[in-house]
Amino acid sequence: MNSTPTLTKKSWQQVKDRFAEVGSANPKVSEFLSQDQEKVLRTISQMEYWLDDKFRLPGTSIRFGWDTIIGLVPGAGDAVTAGLALYIVWNARRLNVSRWTQTRMIGNILMDTVLGAVPLVGDLFDVAFRANRKNLKLIMKEIDKRKTNNA
Repeated sequence: MNSTPTLTKKSWQQVKDRFAEVGSANPKVSEFLSQDQEKVLRTISQMEYWLDDKFRLPGTSIRFGWDTIIGLVPGAGDAVTAGLALYIVWNARRLNVSRWTQTRMIGNILMDTVLGAVPLVGDLFDVAFRANRKNLKLIMKEIDKRKTNNA
């Protein structure tokens, strides 16, 4: 038996659309980033997808990722997901994101970690808050700001 889920044409298109705005597929982004920085941005985007959006609750539009699943493990789960989220901040630093933006990103991670540590309620908070998605948006916003300043 093949346990790997098959992607329908529609779901595969959704995956392709999700990553289309990152990297060389988007000339708006690639003209301001080196190839290494594009790779870093793609890595951040993929991590955000895996941590916040990978799975869908059947019959609903509610999405969640490994952040929520790993966070179910009391104590250690939230510490592990905080470490993974800090990896995103470390990569953002490689993109020369401002210290203010990095501070905001760390604030998102702290809120996610502290409130996510509350049993059950914290896990529901993890599904709703999506710190990694917020952090990716902060990074993209800063890249767009750089683009408009250089234009």
